[in-house]
Order: sequence, then structure tokens, then C-alpha cells
Amino acid sequence: MKEDFLHYIWQHQYFAKAGLATADDEMLQVLRVGYYNTDAGPDFREAILRVGEVEWSGSVEIHVRASEWYRHQHQQDPRYDQVVLHVVWEADKPVQRTDGTLVPVLELKERVDLQLLKTYERLQQAKNAIPCAAFWPDVPEITKTLMLERALVERLETKGEEVLKTFQRYEHDWEQTAYHTLLRGFGFKINQQAFGELANALPLSVVRRHQASLLQLEALLLGQAGFLEEAPDEYARQLQKEYLFLSHKYQLQTRKMERYQWNFLRLRPANFPTVRLAQVAAVLYQQQGFFSMLLEAKTVKAYEAFFQAQASPYWQQHYLLGKEKKALLQRMGKGSAHNLIINVTVPLLTAYAAYTDNRQHLEKAVNLLEQLKEESNKITRLYEELGWQAKSAADNQAALGLYKNYCQPVNCMRCAIGNKVMKQNSFTA
Repeated sequence: MKEDFLHYIWQHQYFAKAGLATADDEMLQVLRVGYYNTDAGPDFREAILRVGEVEWSGSVEIHVRASEWYRHQHQQDPRYDQVVLHVVWEADKPVQRTDGTLVPVLELKERVDLQLLKTYERLQQAKNAIPCAAFWPDVPEITKTLMLERALVERLETKGEEVLKTFQRYEHDWEQTAYHTLLRGFGFKINQQAFGELANALPLSVVRRHQASLLQLEALLLGQAGFLEEAPDEYARQLQKEYLFLSHKYQLQTRKMERYQWNFLRLRPANFPTVRLAQVAAVLYQQQGFFSMLLEAKTVKAYEAFFQAQASPYWQQHYLLGKEKKALLQRMGKGSAHNLIINVTVPLLTAYAAYTDNRQHLEKAVNLLEQLKEESNKITRLYEELGWQAKSAADNQAALGLYKNYCQPVNCMRCAIGNKVMKQNSFTA
């Protein structure tokens, strides 16, 4: 048994109330269960209880065994002095606050419906990737829909929080934050980290000074990425010459990356980091204030046009310096552009919504996802096998959020679908 089961039991009060009393036989009445605490400290805050004839307001701490209070050193932590009830499965030991006073204890093991416990254990021990797969058909569609909507918003907020961390790191500069997010996006999954390192190695302040020259942008990006150590043709020599001058001017050499930091393995030539760098150069060349553009564009087509900026003629014919491709490399594919909308535009909009406390930006992010075509992947297919079907990229993101935050860690007690399964399979609930 895990504590999350007892959190669930307490939060929903799914236990027998007749003759409710503490381990010391004092009458107990729950007036308010409190609010679940996701930060450090007791599990539930602002609970209101009546113990004997006295009404108490404070926190509730939950453990499987009462003795875990001491294992977690709560008897030495002043934050736990406000605990007015210790809820446990088994009251194996009295517990004390820092001043030595005893904390009232409620033991639940004789008060919880065994069917509820069996359902919980069945979910916890399920071998399916989706723990509630056996129960899924019996869960109302509205419950699934609402939970998926919640999972989508939570996933977007998590992505937004990552952007806000970057925003803090760059001293509240939105353009620099957008630049870093843009470059990481162009790394897709395989080279995301390397592109992020490049954003740190090549400051936006330097890029801005040369946004009027596509050749200089390519030289800065490819040179700082470590791809201009050799110059196998005339165009490469031009880039190398520009980079040597600019890197000396801005003292970039100490932060220059090495070629080994980039991944080419199992990538098609059109996805090589050299090609992506040329495409980034084209995006930066066409748009001076790209954060404003990412914030203010109105349509999916406008974002597609932004991300699908045409690379220079050389990179339409090459995938590596000196390595020609027989067929011309056309603009970035629409699928890749949509990936960038999902992983660059949407997180920036979500972060900006949180920063400005303006939900319109979050609504715009969701609206963009709803307009993009769904793409089946190994995670969404798990839900498709249960009869669910994604209709847009918003659905895809919702499924990814549901799986990663709830199904994969078997966090059923925090999931509305898991809650419904528990309720439908319990006499008490």
C-alpha cells in the first residue's frame, strides 16, 4: 500500500464514520478535510476537526504506519507542530510534536471497504501500460474527456514553467528566451540539447547585429556549432572566413562547440543538424523581432510560413558542407513546422500567459493545437487500443500528459478516471 491510497481515502472521506474516534477513544468529527498540499510540509492544510469537545483547525498528516512519523523526523520539524490529526492505516506507535505533546491518531484499516482496497491493488499491480485498461469501457465518456482536458492544461503548464525558468535565467528577456526556445525546437528530439547549448554559446546580442546578412548568420551558427573547422568548397571557405573574423571580434572561440556534440545517427539528410542550422539562419534572417511574431501571429499558416523560411541556395543542394544532394532540399516539411508550433510557439504562449496573468494566450495555444492534425505515436496507440481516438494535436498532447503524469507512474488516485474506477467498484464510495 502507498500513501496516495490513504490520501484518496481521506480526501473523499471513503471510510466508515459510525463511532468515529481516535486511537485514544476520543470522539472525532471531520468538519473540513483540508486542502491537499503539493509543497513541503503536512499533507493536508486548513482542516477543521472536532476532537472530544474541542474544535481544532490545522493540518492533517498521513502515513501507512504511524511510526513513519519518526522515520521522517517530523518530531523535530516545527512545520508539523500544526498537525491536529495523524491519519494512518496502522497505529503502531504514538507520535509527538516538537514540544512533546501527542498528536491525535485516526486508524483506518478497520474502516475501509475491502472492495475499495482490492480495486486499488488491482490498479497498482496491473501489467497493462494503462493500469485501468480493464475498467476503461465502464468509465463514462465525460469523465475521460474532462480528465484529458485537465491533462492537456497540466502538460502545457509544465512546458510553460520550463520556459519561465529560461526566462529567469536570461534576466527577464523575452527575446532571448524565445531565441533559446526556438533553437531548442529546431533540435527536435535528437539534437535538442545541442541546440540549447548553441543558444548559450552564441548570444542573441551577437546574432542581432548580423540579422541583415544570411551569410553571416550561417557563419555564426555553423561556426559556433563546430562545423567550420574544414572548408571543402568555396562556399564553406566564405563561411569560414566570416566566422573567423566574427568569432575574433566577439570573442566567441572560448565557447565554441565541437562537432562530436551533434547527433547524425539514424537521421535522414533533411534532418541533419547542419541543415537545421541553415534553416534557423533563414528564420532569424526573415524576422527581426521573432518573439513578437510568435506572440501575435493569428493563424497556423502564419506560423508555418515563419518556420518554413527557405534556406540559402547552397543548403537547398547540400546536407553537409561539400556534400551535395541529388534532389533539391525543399522547405521544411509541414509536419516539422507543426512540431515547432507545438514545441516552440505553444510553450512560449503558455509561459507568457502565466507571466502576464492573461488566459487569452493560453486559449490561443490550445486553439492552435486543436487546429493541428493528430499524429499517432506509441503512447496514443495505447489509448486507441481502448477505443479512444485523437482528433487533433491537442488530443495527442492530452494523451501524452495523461500517460506521463498518471498512467506511467500509476498515479491513479490523482486521476479522475482512476477515481471513477475506484468509486464504481466500492460499496462504501
